[in-house]
Amino acid sequence: MISDDFKQQLLNRIDIVDVVERHVQLRKAGQNYVARCPFHNEKTPSFSVSPSKQFYHCFGCGAHGNAIGFLMEHSGLGYVEAVKELASMAGMVVPDDRPAVVAQQKAAQGLGEVLLVAARHYKEQLKRSESAIAYLKRRGVSGEMAAKFGLGYAPAGWQTLAEVFPEYKSMPALKDAGLVVDAENGRRYDRFRDRIMFPITDQRGNVIGFGGRSFADSTQEGPKYLNSPETPLFQKGHELFGLFQARPAIRQHGRVVIVEGYMDVVSLHQHGVDYSVATLGTSTTPAHVEKLLKLADELYFCFDGDDAGRKAAWRALENSLEQLVDGKQLSFMFFPEGEDPDSFVRKCADNDIWTALPLSEFMAKELGRQVDLETDEGRAKLLDLAKPLLKKVAAPALSLQLRRRFAKMADVTVPELEELFGLRPAAAAAKSRRPAREVQRPAPLSLTRWMLQAILNDPTLAERVEVESLDTSDRFFPALCHVLDLLRARPGLLERDVGPIVLESVRGLGIAGLVREAYAEVLASDKEVSSDEFMSALKALRDRVQRRRISELIGKTIRSAEETAELSRLLQVVSERAKDPTVKVESRV
Repeated sequence: MISDDFKQQLLNRIDIVDVVERHVQLRKAGQNYVARCPFHNEKTPSFSVSPSKQFYHCFGCGAHGNAIGFLMEHSGLGYVEAVKELASMAGMVVPDDRPAVVAQQKAAQGLGEVLLVAARHYKEQLKRSESAIAYLKRRGVSGEMAAKFGLGYAPAGWQTLAEVFPEYKSMPALKDAGLVVDAENGRRYDRFRDRIMFPITDQRGNVIGFGGRSFADSTQEGPKYLNSPETPLFQKGHELFGLFQARPAIRQHGRVVIVEGYMDVVSLHQHGVDYSVATLGTSTTPAHVEKLLKLADELYFCFDGDDAGRKAAWRALENSLEQLVDGKQLSFMFFPEGEDPDSFVRKCADNDIWTALPLSEFMAKELGRQVDLETDEGRAKLLDLAKPLLKKVAAPALSLQLRRRFAKMADVTVPELEELFGLRPAAAAAKSRRPAREVQRPAPLSLTRWMLQAILNDPTLAERVEVESLDTSDRFFPALCHVLDLLRARPGLLERDVGPIVLESVRGLGIAGLVREAYAEVLASDKEVSSDEFMSALKALRDRVQRRRISELIGKTIRSAEETAELSRLLQVVSERAKDPTVKVESRV
């Protein structure tokens, strides 16, 4: 259970503009930020983010919420996952007093500190290695790029890390972090020796592992690239080299280039392609694709043009199918023989670089060249090869287009293909999917709803409300009472704080939808409510409630003595109020 106090601290520390801007390109518009809505297709921006209210709202489809809600809606995260993601951005740790979790958090913190010390050590050693510096210069790596990626050098000695870790021989964290190896004879030695070192960072820039590359003047034997083993901080299938450095450019350009080598990334950044990243010695995984599709609309996978490169590209395609999203494009690019990203980008103008095969073209060509489309048997084999792939495609519109393409290639109709593959017809699938949000028309405002909005906009107004004067029959009554109770329990909440805190307090409750609806309308309106206007509405509401009660009592055939006394009192109150010129009953229904 995540405490309310922690959620309040987290939401106070996080700026929703920073959160949304990681996924949506915003532009300033007055006091707010606007963009095209990420939750429905539109041509003109109707999605608004308010830094003062810490709330987002789409005036087209009605999507709205706070920072936690945005991550849940946009990234498909669960509630706890979204809170942890925000906490990570804020440099906070979600409290968990379970012993196993506490121990794990302490261990991870210890590994991070060890890796940071090692990164500083390698960086310092690079300054002292003439051969490593010479290699980087031959590759065209500038001092600026070396600093940008924190490049270093692991000396050739067997225990050079002992210089910075006095407890080198007995320190468990060194092994847990993947920096040393314990031999069978009990001797410990450095994992990385005589290699250019590439620190691998998480999305906040914290070092979580290393990639070490041998180079021309190196005496080190073994693979060209050597990566850290998997640790509690580092999972190869989830991390990408250079993502922390590339993130601003990815947001700006809306595209990301995925290559295979660390040096390829550094070289591309050197030549202005600063939205490039690399997988970490493993094939592209679904987690990689999912992460990148949250950041960019266009993904370009770049591989060598040989058989090994095409096999790697095909694995990337297979691992992407279930992550595909309509409106976003995955493309595949193959370098000519003898070229790599560095040499290729030097020869091309930026506009010519990304002439690549869209995923649909690559899939059709790869499968088409494996069969003879002039024979019935070849076309049948094509369908057999395409079936498991098409069944994985998650994007509805692209799925339909691919069905049409392969049906045409195999000389069958789309319904025949769908029946053969056991797929639901595209039209039926579209009807069964969650309907797209439609433009919402605001419902007429009741006085209770209007008062709730006024209090969400200005929490100080809550002090003036007496629950006894409220309309218990209004559907917004429970929501208003909840907000009043919350504000009285937490005095001092400011306008910037109240919305996100209220939204979190109603999560999972039946009134959550009403509160979100009311707060969305607060964001939609720039009108400020004066104290006098609020008091006038409060008096009008009280008058309406009393008149309704009078009608109920008059309509009773038999009244108790208490009800008769109540009726007499209410008639007198209403009569006296009617003489008060300061009371103005406004029709808000």
